Amino acid sequence: MTKKVRVRFAPSPTGPLHIGGVRTALFNYLYAKKHKGDFILRIEDTDQNRYVEGAEQYIIEALNWCNIPYDEGPGKDGGYGPYRQSERKELYQKYADSLIEKGHAYYAFDTNENLDFHRKDHEEKGKTFIYNYHNRLKLSNSLSLSPEETKAKLQAGEEYVIRFKTPQDSELHLTDLIRGDIKIDTNTLDDKVLFKSDGMPTYHLANIVDDHLMDITHVIRGEEWLPSLALHQQLYDAFGWEAPKFAHLPLIMKPVGKGKLSKRDGEKMGFPVFPLTWNDSIGYREAGYFPEAVTNFLALLGWNPGTEQEIFSLEELISTFSLERVNKSGARFDPDKTKWYNQHYMQIQDNTVLANAFMLHMNTKGITLPNDKNNAEFVKLVVDLIKERATFVKDFWELGNYFFLAPSEYDEKAVKKQWKEDTASIMGQLVSHLEGLDDFGSQNLETQVKQWITENELSFGKVMPPLRLVIVGEMKGPHIFDIMALIGKTDSINRIKTALSLL
Repeated sequence: MTKKVRVRFAPSPTGPLHIGGVRTALFNYLYAKKHKGDFILRIEDTDQNRYVEGAEQYIIEALNWCNIPYDEGPGKDGGYGPYRQSERKELYQKYADSLIEKGHAYYAFDTNENLDFHRKDHEEKGKTFIYNYHNRLKLSNSLSLSPEETKAKLQAGEEYVIRFKTPQDSELHLTDLIRGDIKIDTNTLDDKVLFKSDGMPTYHLANIVDDHLMDITHVIRGEEWLPSLALHQQLYDAFGWEAPKFAHLPLIMKPVGKGKLSKRDGEKMGFPVFPLTWNDSIGYREAGYFPEAVTNFLALLGWNPGTEQEIFSLEELISTFSLERVNKSGARFDPDKTKWYNQHYMQIQDNTVLANAFMLHMNTKGITLPNDKNNAEFVKLVVDLIKERATFVKDFWELGNYFFLAPSEYDEKAVKKQWKEDTASIMGQLVSHLEGLDDFGSQNLETQVKQWITENELSFGKVMPPLRLVIVGEMKGPHIFDIMALIGKTDSINRIKTALSLL
């Protein structure tokens, strides 16, 4: 019987969640959902010195905003809790002890000063100090000391760590679902610390024990953990446990040049690297991105569907996603592409949702809309006309402020080009014609005005550009008759009259 797929996202609460972390969570989520499995959030807070207040809540809020909520984790017990490592610390000691009993680990009493001395001594000789088979019998540990000496040190309360005893002269054969088969010579590995005398495990021990106890079937994590794979596989072997399948995701690279995408790249080039705002670093949510756009562009950073398709709903991502199609090499981050995605999701977004978001945005900016235009229905109609040119909700004001406020000044270049000697006279005659219209709908307006132009033997160039100029204030905006129909007969005529007095 095949095991139920269980994957986990295990961030440390040491600050905000980087966009690379969100992608790791997303790939775990997609894999779990595709295989009808569980997506678990585990908070790896064994390093209490680096713990940051509010970071755990930030991680949870970010996952929820991206529409990739966890099935199990803090506040959602699925029978495998607790889900914070700091609340599980009583568990780890017995596992560390069992490795010592089996001969796979040992107590090490070396002081920091002693280890520093050895490091410097090696550096001076042009070598690198590695604590492993070739020098562990010369150092202060339970392999070099007699059982009596070791016992005495432990009873005296001397500080110690428990180190993994890496086998000598053997070759490890590892398998990664993305990178294939990997061979490693154990003589190149160091004896990593698994447990500290303060009663806290290191990441390596806690990680393996928790994954085993939580029945994790697949460990999908960032490429930076690839060097730890050898130790983790050896720990599974040492405990006699079946290891999960491993998959190491490629790095998200800088938009320009080499190297991993960092907060500094975002600050320098003006794009977010966090899902939500953290201190003075703006997040994707606050920058005006739709969560669907964020999950869509993140999914295609390092994963290739094998087709030309670029737009995926979450449901489509779940059905299409596979680890086999994740690339080995790093994925370059493209800030312009993220905006392209957002613009796409803007077009398919419900206008009522956009109107409410725009009114909220105006509110926070302290811009008061005129009473007759300060309602969701009017704003919704405006949004429908201008959203195809917008990337973010905050663009609406720049694109369509003339729907709410009549122009008080006019674009100089446009005036020079469009306002001729006879323009004022033509606009005055047009006002008289517009005043006689009962149906001020866009279609009727267009028919009537074009008919009037033809009947008066005028050219369209003499009427249409100046009309846009007086209604909008510059040569921009959607179909002019759509604008006039929406702002209404009174406002349209008043705008022409105002322009006649000002120009």
